[in-house]
Amino acid sequence: MSEPVVSIREVAPRDGLQLERPLDRSEKARVLESLVATGAKRIEATAFVSPRAVPSMADAEYVAELVTQWPGIEWSALVASVSGAERAIRAGFRTIEYVVSVADGHSQANVRRSTAESLDLVGRITELVHEAEGRCEVILATAWDCPFDGTTSTDRTVKLAAEAVAAGADVIGLGDTVGTVVPGRVTRTIDAVRDAAPGTPLAVHMHNTRGTGLASAWAAVQAGVTMIDSSAGGFGGCPFAPGATGNIATEELVYLLEDSGISTGLDLDAVMRAARELETVLGHPGESQLLRAGGRLRTRPPIPPS
Repeated sequence: MSEPVVSIREVAPRDGLQLERPLDRSEKARVLESLVATGAKRIEATAFVSPRAVPSMADAEYVAELVTQWPGIEWSALVASVSGAERAIRAGFRTIEYVVSVADGHSQANVRRSTAESLDLVGRITELVHEAEGRCEVILATAWDCPFDGTTSTDRTVKLAAEAVAAGADVIGLGDTVGTVVPGRVTRTIDAVRDAAPGTPLAVHMHNTRGTGLASAWAAVQAGVTMIDSSAGGFGGCPFAPGATGNIATEELVYLLEDSGISTGLDLDAVMRAARELETVLGHPGESQLLRAGGRLRTRPPIPPS
């Protein structure tokens, strides 16, 4: 029997950096190079969004050019509009993530559009991506909870997922934008979305704001999800969601999965080096407990009695 496999998408270059100061080109190159060295096969490189709203993503076209030196990796870009998708495709990206906030409160704060207005753009964006022979993932932000509207109903998330698939989405991503979900709710929503959109691949994007991110990711894996986002060092958070802190840390997710017999293809030591590189470049620590603990347990000889 083959070993179970989970594909981790490293999101530190986009989600991990979007709350940080803009990095200069040499710093951005150092971060990307360290993440490539982890063995990651999917990396979220940047976002084609307003540089006024997210200054740290103002160098998206430069990043698009920079990553061409590392073939064999599925580099993706996040967009929030048709014009963003057009920019990303012109820059060379063929894996595009388009965000639709399930909750109207977050949608207005994030893109100044209602959820319905954002959903209406799915068809045009997926059309553009497919014309470029690419793949479009529709990420449903606030799939479980919203900092403005409270608990998101499962029915609403399921309805939007089905409508996004009908409009051309190739993958549905479920985002715990503020890090509030717990395993039981994760499983119920995944099962309901899968019933409404059979055959469509599902991915999850968890934040660890309340310490349940890894447990929720594990619940998703147990429910059959094989695509998970994480950020080296646990860096990140949504600038338009008050109280949202870091993503689940890639090194902690690798540790959890690999020691549970689930292959990720990532080198844990290399991921930890990348997380430390991020800490050095950014000038402050991330959220990773594993980084503080030093990785896997390294036994020491017992202390002799005095």
